[in-house]
Amino acid sequence: MIVPSQLHVPVAALLVALLALCVMLALRGRARRARAGAPDERVERLTLALWATGERYWDYDVASGQLRHTTCAMVAPDGSEVVERTAPIETLLHPEDRPIAREALARYLQGDGSGRLQVQLRVAIDGDDWRWVRARGRAVARDRDGAVLRIAGTALDITATRAAEREHRIAAEVLRSMREAVAVIDAQFRYVSVNPAFLRMTGYTESEVLGQDARLLDDNSDSEDVSRHLREQATRHGHWSGELRQRRKDGEQFLATVECRTVHDADLGTPLHVFVLNDITHQKRAEQELRYLANFDTLTSLPNRSLLSERLSRAIARAQDTGRRIAVLFLDLDRFKDINDSLGHAAGDRILRAAATRVQQTVGMHHTVARLGGDEFTIVIENLDEAQAADRIAREIIHAFEAPLRIDERRQITISPSLGISVYPDHARGPTELLKQADIAMYQAKAAGRRTFMRYDDAMDIAARRRTTLTGALREVLDRGELRLALQPRHSMALDGIASVEALLRWHSPTLGEIPPSEFIPIAEESGLIHEIGEWVLREACRTILDWRRQGLADISVSVNVSLLQLLRGDFPGVVRRVLDEVGFPPERLELELTESVLMADAEHAAARLQALRTMGVSLAIDDFGTGYSSLAYLKRLPITTIKIDKAFVAGLPDDPEDAAITTTVITMAHALGRTVVAEGVETEAQLRFLAERGCDELQGYWISRPLPPAQCLAFVRERPAHGPAAAGTGPVAPP
Repeated sequence: MIVPSQLHVPVAALLVALLALCVMLALRGRARRARAGAPDERVERLTLALWATGERYWDYDVASGQLRHTTCAMVAPDGSEVVERTAPIETLLHPEDRPIAREALARYLQGDGSGRLQVQLRVAIDGDDWRWVRARGRAVARDRDGAVLRIAGTALDITATRAAEREHRIAAEVLRSMREAVAVIDAQFRYVSVNPAFLRMTGYTESEVLGQDARLLDDNSDSEDVSRHLREQATRHGHWSGELRQRRKDGEQFLATVECRTVHDADLGTPLHVFVLNDITHQKRAEQELRYLANFDTLTSLPNRSLLSERLSRAIARAQDTGRRIAVLFLDLDRFKDINDSLGHAAGDRILRAAATRVQQTVGMHHTVARLGGDEFTIVIENLDEAQAADRIAREIIHAFEAPLRIDERRQITISPSLGISVYPDHARGPTELLKQADIAMYQAKAAGRRTFMRYDDAMDIAARRRTTLTGALREVLDRGELRLALQPRHSMALDGIASVEALLRWHSPTLGEIPPSEFIPIAEESGLIHEIGEWVLREACRTILDWRRQGLADISVSVNVSLLQLLRGDFPGVVRRVLDEVGFPPERLELELTESVLMADAEHAAARLQALRTMGVSLAIDDFGTGYSSLAYLKRLPITTIKIDKAFVAGLPDDPEDAAITTTVITMAHALGRTVVAEGVETEAQLRFLAERGCDELQGYWISRPLPPAQCLAFVRERPAHGPAAAGTGPVAPP
C-alpha cells in the first residue's frame, strides 16, 4: 500500500487539486438544486406586481396561433398557484373583435417588431362572460432572419373602466347638448364647472367664470338676502328651487328658474352644488301677454268682456255687503260704422282710442270702463245711493262728447254716444242680466233719436223682441214687395204752387202691420240693408216722377232722403249716376236730403262725395237744420243748395220768441249764403204767414198736405190752384 507520505510530492499536489475540484463541483450542484427549489426574489417581486395591478400573463406562438395564458393574475399572496392554459387565439376572441386582432397583429409583424403591440378586445378568459381587456406585448423570440416567433405580454381587465368612461362620456355629452345652463359650485360657492349652455346664456367665457363667486350673475335688489337664503337651504337641506333675476355679461337682465341639488365628491368627500338654470324671460313675457290678452282690449287697453264680468261680479258682492247700488252703462257710438267705413279702419281705431280716453277721463279712473268690441263700451259705477245718480253720469258723458275727438294732427271729428242704463239691484242681481238690460236700454236710446240715454224698464224687453222680429222680416222685404212710397208736396212761395215732393218710405207687413220709418230705418242702417233699400227708394222715386213728367208735370222735382251709410260707404255718386241713367231721369230734378248730424259727422270726407253729386246736377239739402251742431265754416264749404228748418222750431211759431228768432236767423243766413230755405212741419195759417213774411222759399207740412200715395199726390198737385195754399183747402189736414 502506498501512503501519501511515501508518494512523490508532485503527485500529492495533483490529488489535492482534484479533491478540491470535486468539492467545488458538488457545492455548485447543491446551489443549482437550491435555486430550483425556491423562487428568485426578483421573480417574486414581479409576480406580486402583476397580481397587484390585475394584469394577466400571455404568450402567443406566431406559427401555431396558440395562446398560452394564465387564468389569474399570477400567484396571489396567499400562495395560490398559477394555472396556465393554451388555446387557439381565435377561440378566445369575441367574433366581432377578431378582425381587429388580426389587423393589429398584421401591422405589428409587418414592422421590425421593435415596438409594442397594444389593442383593446373582448375575450373569454374565465368562461363565457365576455370581458374587455387591454392587451400589451413585445416580441420575445425571433428566427435567424429576425422574423418574430413569439410575442409575450400582459392583459388587463378594463370592463369596469370602459363602462365608467362610457358613462362619463354620455354625461359630458348630455351636459354639452343640454339647453339648460348647468353650473357646478364648490363648498365655498365658487364655480368649478359650467356647460356650454351656461356660457351662451350668460355671455361669459369659461375662464371668466371658473373660480368666481356664485354671486357673479345676481341682479336682485335684495340679492344678499336671496343669496344667503339659497346657500343656507342648499347646505342644510341639499336642495333649493325658485326664480332669480340674473344679469348677463353685457348687463341685460333675465329671469331664470333655478334648481339646486347638493352632491358629494367621492374622492374629496366635500359637497358640490349642481345648479340648473332656465331662462324664462320670454316665457314670462308671453305669459304676461296672454294674461293681458285674456283680460284687456289690445286697441284701447281697457278691460275686455272677461275682466268686466269678473269686476262686475266682485262689485255686486261688495254691494251686497254695503247695501248700495251699482249702475251699468252700455255706450255705443252713433253712426260709427259709417265713419269707420268712410275714413278707413286706421282712423276708426284712432277714434275708438280717443273715445275710450274721453269716457275714462269723464267717469274717473276709480270706475271700470270696458270695451266689449266694436264701438261698444261698458261703464260700471259703484257706491250709488239712488238710481238717478246714474242719469247724471250719463249726461256728463254725452256732454263730454260735444267736443270733437282728435284723430290725428290735422283731423278731428265729432261723434255722439247713446247710452243704456241698468241698476243693481233694481233691475237684476247678476252680471249677465245687468249687461243685457243695459244693452236693451241702449237700443231704446238709439231708437229715441240717438245722442241720449235711457234707463231700463221691463217694457223694453218687449221692444227688444220686436226689434229682433223686424230685423228678420226686413231681410226679405224687397223680395216680398212690402215697401212703398208716400209723397208729400212742398209749396213754393215764388211759384205760388207745388214745386216738388218729398219721397217718404213706408213698410206694410202682412203679419206685422204698418211699421213706422223711425222704427225700421235704424235697423236697416245697422244691418247694412239700407244700401239695397235706399237704392230701391231712389229708383222708385225717379220712375214715379218721370211718369208724372210724361203726363204733363214737367216742372216737378223729387227729394229723396239719404243716410250717412249710403253716402260714405261704397261709391254712392256712382249708384246715383247709374240709377239716373237707367231710369232716364234728369239730375236737375233730383234733390238728395241729408240730416245735419250726418254731414257734420265727417264733413271733410262728405264734401268730396257731395261735390261729385253737384257736378252731376243733383241738388243737395240739409234736413232737420238746427237740431245738430253745424259749423258755419263747414256749411260754407259744403255744396249745399237747400236748408230745411226743422219742425221743432216751426212748431213754436209765431208765439215762441226763441223759435221765432232762430227761424228768422236761419232764413237770413241761408239767403246770405245763396241757399234756398224750406220750413218743415207747417200746420197752421199763423205759421205760414210768419214764414212768408220772413221770406221763406218753400213750405212743407200738414197745412199743405199730408204724405199721400203716388196716385193721390198726383191728383193733389193737378187740382191745386196756383194762387196760394190758403185758397186750396179749408184748413189744416189731419195727420194720417
